Amino acid sequence: MAAELGLSPTTVSAALAQLRTRGLVATRERSRSFVAWRPPIGSAWPLTAVPAGARDLASGNPDPRLLPNLAPAFRRLRPRQRLYGIDPLVPELLELARAEFAGEGIDGRHLAVVSGALDGIERVLTAHLRAGDVVAVEDPGYPGVLDLCRALGLVLSPVTIDRHGMLPDTLGDALDAGADAVVITPRGQNPAGASLDESRARQLRKVLARAPDVLVVEDDHLGPVADAPRKTLVHGRDRWAATRSLAKSLGPDLRVAILAGDAETIDRVEGRQLLGPQWVSHVLQQLAVVLWSDARVGAQLARARGVYHDRRQRFLDALREHGIEVNAPSGLNVWLPVPDEAAVVSELLQRGWAVTPGAPFRLRSGPAIRVTVSTLEGKIAPVLARDVAEALAPVRRTRAA
Repeated sequence: MAAELGLSPTTVSAALAQLRTRGLVATRERSRSFVAWRPPIGSAWPLTAVPAGARDLASGNPDPRLLPNLAPAFRRLRPRQRLYGIDPLVPELLELARAEFAGEGIDGRHLAVVSGALDGIERVLTAHLRAGDVVAVEDPGYPGVLDLCRALGLVLSPVTIDRHGMLPDTLGDALDAGADAVVITPRGQNPAGASLDESRARQLRKVLARAPDVLVVEDDHLGPVADAPRKTLVHGRDRWAATRSLAKSLGPDLRVAILAGDAETIDRVEGRQLLGPQWVSHVLQQLAVVLWSDARVGAQLARARGVYHDRRQRFLDALREHGIEVNAPSGLNVWLPVPDEAAVVSELLQRGWAVTPGAPFRLRSGPAIRVTVSTLEGKIAPVLARDVAEALAPVRRTRAA
């Protein structure tokens, strides 16, 4: 670069150092410098606009009718003013979370409360990584995680997934190539619904054992409404974190998630919180306790889990009747491969269905659309499946004159 620009190597090195400080350039030791993967402003994932009259199958939201009613929970609250210098954590919430994590084989001795799972993931990544470090991510994967990594100047290493999650060989390739961290969804993966079973979890733990220093972050965004058990990869690791989000089960506006991790990771997360928001509102934490500990809410979540399973399965069955085979073992979405994302999204919108194009979710995987099925009642599923089949096989027409 110095030779091409006619400058001294010292000047070029100083310029790169300034760009690194600003997060515009990332440098890996004994490798090279390159432009950091940052979206220009905000997220690179634009929200899909849902026109009036179209059915929203694009948002990824849970069905609001299956979320707990907050009014009775608010009536049970006894909030009081909290001042600076308080303990940032509500003990009752930690007790509930520890019991949940223990049942999943996750060490709950060290916990933090964060403002949603993505907030926790960001704090964990910034606690251990710097611009230019490599993060192995699912492909296709959640755009929130992909954009977050880009915004932090981290390099994305795509790992192919199937119905059981990351493929061991592809993850092994990413680790061999120098991945510093892995972000993985244990169940109900967004967008494809992948869920680890015991066999795949055992294979992935074996692969990860070859890289004991790699940071492993689990994003359990569905929690109790995922119709699959949680299989963890973090047991026995030195650097790890595991989220337990309440957004899809108790409501996205609650903005509360629990973060378990090794002692150093949690200390770093809480230390950084103290320099910013300091704590998650005790009113929100106490509301989470009231909802989480209510047996009636628990029964409602069990019902929601079954409803989401049935709605997804009816849509998959309806697609199968049209010769379309799709794997979606869990979650609120169906990932449907298509030959042309824009054409299929446009055709379905003309038929009254708003779905999400797959591009923001993909790194190397092929084109697809994401269909959110959380509100898709059984009687509607066959109609949507028919329209999808027709959108994938449009009527042949002669060309225009």
